[in-house]
Amino acid sequence: MRIARATRADIPALVQLMTASPLLRRYDVTARGARASLLDALRDRDIVLVAARQAQVFGFAWVVATHALDRAAYLRLLLVAEGRQSEGVGAGLLGAAERSARAKGCRHMLLLVTSSNRRARAFYAREGYRYVGRLPDFARPGLTEAMYVKSWRRLPRRTGGSGR
Repeated sequence: MRIARATRADIPALVQLMTASPLLRRYDVTARGARASLLDALRDRDIVLVAARQAQVFGFAWVVATHALDRAAYLRLLLVAEGRQSEGVGAGLLGAAERSARAKGCRHMLLLVTSSNRRARAFYAREGYRYVGRLPDFARPGLTEAMYVKSWRRLPRRTGGSGR
């Protein structure tokens, strides 16, 4: 598997992945909307990584690196093609996305996952993400998102005393 930065040439394959996703159908993702959003992401220099083998794209990660929330990056989307889950594609993309975000100076990665998506929630927990709360009706009316965070920045060590 090769993971590389997305280019305009990857857009049709990424749009196909997005419109074929049962999860994204719940969010009313269309080919036109997906294409426009992805072109904006490339223009804005978001981190968009593609997983492919022999010119077949089967997953991608999309990260918005910010300086908000103590230099947090936002994992906007991690998508693996149906039938390709549990093959290490998601973990490979997530690791590459984290490295890219850290290289841009980010200290944390935040993400939202649909609360009912137990498989994804378990995946992020295994990858070191901490559940921090629920956001009902945030991304879409009628759906509740769960927020997760992973921090790379080390907190200062306490030295003696009561810590007060």
